[in-house]
Amino acid sequence: MCNQKGGVGKTTSTINLGAALADYGRRVLLVDFDPQGALSVGLGLNPHDFELSIYNVLMDSSLKAGDIVQKTPIDGMDLLPANIDLSAAEIQLVTEVGREQALGRILQPMVPHYDVILIDCQPSLGLLTVNALTASDGVIVPLECEYFALRGVALLQETIEKVRDRLNPRLEIEGLLATMYDSRTVHGREVLTRLIEAFDNRVFHTVVGRTVRFPETTVAGLPITTFAPSSPGAKAYRQLAREVLARWK
Repeated sequence: MCNQKGGVGKTTSTINLGAALADYGRRVLLVDFDPQGALSVGLGLNPHDFELSIYNVLMDSSLKAGDIVQKTPIDGMDLLPANIDLSAAEIQLVTEVGREQALGRILQPMVPHYDVILIDCQPSLGLLTVNALTASDGVIVPLECEYFALRGVALLQETIEKVRDRLNPRLEIEGLLATMYDSRTVHGREVLTRLIEAFDNRVFHTVVGRTVRFPETTVAGLPITTFAPSSPGAKAYRQLAREVLARWK
């Protein structure tokens, strides 16, 4: 899940897509790769309580990702947690050989144990995000239905193309996900129309509407598919899970 703009629904989408995929019987690993630890918070965990996080695994070759896996409230969905320590990794990795492949190296042993690994990126295009793109097969871009959000997609596309050319030839844009959509506003409808005109079949049919339910789920530490399973938000992420699975066939 990648977008250099903050507040577009990356973490919310990671949690809820992961939970929906787990509900459909997939084994899911969520990777918190944001020093703010929002993914961990959204699942009811306190990042400050972790003695070990993904930062320690990146920096200490004697540790394995399996050593820090946390269970989540959702059956079939696990978490690699992060906290503010991860912010130091961006500086420390600069001098490392193969610095862009650091995350890929620690995730590789986890691949046989999961059907899906979802990485929640921080809102930047720095070295941590490049690591996530280098480790991934595809990118989902959550995009707020707001004009300035559209302008940032070109920069993100450029970064993805550079990573594909230089580091990870299998990397593809899996799809763009319209979030925080409000059909009552002309602006929201216009932005969604322009998004579809610009990116056509790369835009998911699923559109995630704006709702007060999402902040409530963060407080509860649960995905919306569990907290409010019949809500429009839960239905949207279940539909997104079906779309993603259909694209992988």
